[in-house]
Amino acid sequence: MADNARVTGWIGWIWFAGMIMIMAGLFNVLTGLLAIIDDDLYVPAAGRLLAFDISGWGWIHLLLGIVLTVTGVALSLGQGWARVAGVVLVMLNAVTQMAWIGVNPWWSLIVIALDVVVIYAIVVHGGEARALSD
Repeated sequence: MADNARVTGWIGWIWFAGMIMIMAGLFNVLTGLLAIIDDDLYVPAAGRLLAFDISGWGWIHLLLGIVLTVTGVALSLGQGWARVAGVVLVMLNAVTQMAWIGVNPWWSLIVIALDVVVIYAIVVHGGEARALSD
């Protein structure tokens, strides 16, 4: 299958997706650590979607951030499993940002928009990364 695959300039989309995943993962790690260490730092808006307390969401962000970072590195290196894992993790990241929107609305909206671009890059141009690594 790699014989028929062609690598074009669009491979940059995959590297972009990998770098955004790494950056989002590191931001999630920092956000998670801040929420765990000092849960009074974030003030949830009343009546918004926030199923756990702030430190609970901190743990979710911390763990998701670590996995996003590792998967972003693997995606940038052309690992095939990282394409599927990347799409699932980025979708999960968007959902957690939707739940976190009552705490940090503008940041959550920006991250959700970037998540959509990353999903596009992986789904449309992901096959080229595998061809490049073969």
